[in-house]
Amino acid sequence: MVQIYVIETERLLLRQWLPSDFPAFAQMNADKEVMRFFPSSLNEQQSNDMAQRCSDLIDLRGWGFWAAQERSSNAFIGFIGLHVPTAELPFSPCVEVGWRLARNYWGKGLATEGASAALTFAFNELSLPEVVSFTTLSNERSERVMKRLGMKRDELTFQHPSLPHGHPMQEHCLYRASAASLYPRLRCQLQHP
Repeated sequence: MVQIYVIETERLLLRQWLPSDFPAFAQMNADKEVMRFFPSSLNEQQSNDMAQRCSDLIDLRGWGFWAAQERSSNAFIGFIGLHVPTAELPFSPCVEVGWRLARNYWGKGLATEGASAALTFAFNELSLPEVVSFTTLSNERSERVMKRLGMKRDELTFQHPSLPHGHPMQEHCLYRASAASLYPRLRCQLQHP
């Protein structure tokens, strides 16, 4: 049986998805500002399908894009975690660190806090040598999180293969974090039961 990991930080619990998370996730994915740097917002069924895929992958591996819960309120606030992209990316195979939070939780350092714990988990528990993150060039907010995590941007950009040729969000930047460069800085930040 696979161990399902739960990661606890000062303000967050990164955990397996619950059915009660799905409505808040659907509301978040319908928010045009939250989905500004994605090809489109998601309807309720698409959002539920995505949440179920995230849950299924955690059941399979023990880790993934965890549901993010604010510890002080127990509110579901989005997802943060690790994922193996299925798209044929120029740097595949890889593991990415990613996040998507409800808008009222932006600007509080929660994405950075949760993603830092996910990186720590990737390097300490999974012994990964490298984790990547990527976004469309206009998503400066996510790029700032990547920089705060200590990730380094590749000089070259790439065309995301899941988007049609010429799509305004097709060009992406790539950030990398290596265990050798980040492990000493992150190693004491992970707490999980």
